[in-house]
Amino acid sequence: MNLTIIGLGLIGGSFGLSLKDSGLFDTIIGVDNNVKHQKLALELNLIDEILPLKKAIEQADMIILATPVNASEELLPKILTQLKPHQFIMDVGSIKSDIVKAVKTHPNRSKFIATHPMWGTEFSGPTAARKNELKNRKTIICNEQESNLIGLELVKKIYNYLNMEIIYMDAIEHDLHVAYISHISHITSFALANTVLEKEKNVKTIFDLASTGFESTVRLAKSNPKTWTPILIENKKNILVVLDELLRQLNLYKKCLQNDSEVDLNHLIHEANKIIKILK
Repeated sequence: MNLTIIGLGLIGGSFGLSLKDSGLFDTIIGVDNNVKHQKLALELNLIDEILPLKKAIEQADMIILATPVNASEELLPKILTQLKPHQFIMDVGSIKSDIVKAVKTHPNRSKFIATHPMWGTEFSGPTAARKNELKNRKTIICNEQESNLIGLELVKKIYNYLNMEIIYMDAIEHDLHVAYISHISHITSFALANTVLEKEKNVKTIFDLASTGFESTVRLAKSNPKTWTPILIENKKNILVVLDELLRQLNLYKKCLQNDSEVDLNHLIHEANKIIKILK
């Protein structure tokens, strides 16, 4: 059984590296339109060989689509059209509604399994791939009732090998939840970095004074814009709702400071501390 991974960046590369010794696949084939990424993926042993897209699809039993979400939505219908009865494809993107909608009426829709492994870092490219970081994380499978049982079982085998906890969810529900727990975090980090860089012109001072709190808060601001711009645009309906609430909360803090209201400020921080019960 062969696996083809389309997109050899952080997520695609990590899947290749993590599944190399799984025994689930005889050969792991890589596809990437970046020649430098192709060479790095081979050098780093993320995959066994590089093939052009058409040949890589022909030789695969399972395909992992790990390109940016806008590219995945464009590629998926074309790939589904080429698949033979024994072949299946899964994606690993962080937006699910649009990609599910893109193939809703496709004759081979059941060959597609929509998934989202809940892991990532601010780094990108093949050198960002990690072997053990997917393990013990959560992963989402969306609209599983629309997927072929054989393909679904193969996807579950992959995630079970990685010791990932599988959560089943509707694609629309998924996109709302990730707006709160992932996408707004990135926007906040980007905005904070923009704020500091705009107001603090002495870059050396930023680095000299940066504490672990600042570093952890702006860590996500190093994320690849080619990855995150399409994610934020595609999930804008949910993100705008979350942004409105975030802005409301920020205004509450602003008013507390304007009014020197220690009691109200203490209350807001106390309420925020309740997150400890969730993230313990």
